[in-house]
Amino acid sequence: MLGLVKLIIFGFVILTVIYVLVWLYSRSVRRERLEDQWDADNPEGGDPQAKETYVEDGMKDYHASIRPKLILLVYVIPVVLIVAVMIVINWS
Repeated sequence: MLGLVKLIIFGFVILTVIYVLVWLYSRSVRRERLEDQWDADNPEGGDPQAKETYVEDGMKDYHASIRPKLILLVYVIPVVLIVAVMIVINWS
């Protein structure tokens, strides 16, 4: 029983670290893509304030999309696999 509690606690901590890293990476990639798109549309540079507004609006759209919610699968997939392995081991 103590082993299961340790697995749950350490598993949650490790999955949380992985989730945060994937979340930060995904946000940075999206932000860079928006900045590159602005630079391509405005080769002369344009207004820096307008660029920041454009990027922030794009990030708001990104947060409202399904992609950041899919990152939550970092929690779901390992838990489902561990439960499936436990069921298979205990069933046989």
